[in-house]
Amino acid sequence: MALLASWIYRLTTPACAHSVGIVNSLAYPGAVVTPTYPRECSIARSLDLLGPRWTPLVLRELMFGAARFEGIAAATGAPRDMLTKRLRALEGAGLVRRRPYTQRPPRYEYELTDLGRDAGEVLLTLMSYGDRHLSPDPPVTWRHWAPGAPDGDPDADHDLEPVLVCHRCGHPATAGLHDPRGPGAPAPDAPDGNASPIRTVPGVDPGVDPE
Repeated sequence: MALLASWIYRLTTPACAHSVGIVNSLAYPGAVVTPTYPRECSIARSLDLLGPRWTPLVLRELMFGAARFEGIAAATGAPRDMLTKRLRALEGAGLVRRRPYTQRPPRYEYELTDLGRDAGEVLLTLMSYGDRHLSPDPPVTWRHWAPGAPDGDPDADHDLEPVLVCHRCGHPATAGLHDPRGPGAPAPDAPDGNASPIRTVPGVDPGVDPE
């Protein structure tokens, strides 16, 4: 989960400009649209890529290991024409690749690319939110193997409990969150209640730049 922010950063940097440039093809298949926003925002750009209906569910099934069109269609309930458009758009955005498994008739299997696998962290965050607030009995529990755990460690294989944390300090990301900065952040003196939120953080004077 610590890589979620870095995934969004990579998505919106020049290395992924091709993805951002065609991102609205998910909502408008065949169109090449450069979106504009009232506020410069990586959340909005990510929603352009991952937000259209059926897209997260398609990625979910690919995470589960589904590879063929029929299986993805059955598990998501997506109309076949819409599923075709979503898969093509995800392939064009670099999240999915396809490979033929039969030539007559031509049929393809789908798999996640590295960029698509990184989107799994977004899905796990959504799953965690749903498990906490919307599903009294979580419908899916992933198992998780601790990387580098020694053989025989009884805690190495366990139920996954996804938590978004700060990579630098290891604490939950929303604990101590304060002082957004950058071209997309609210101005400190913005009118109409849009001023940058300041939260009291131990050891940090809210009025002093902690650089």
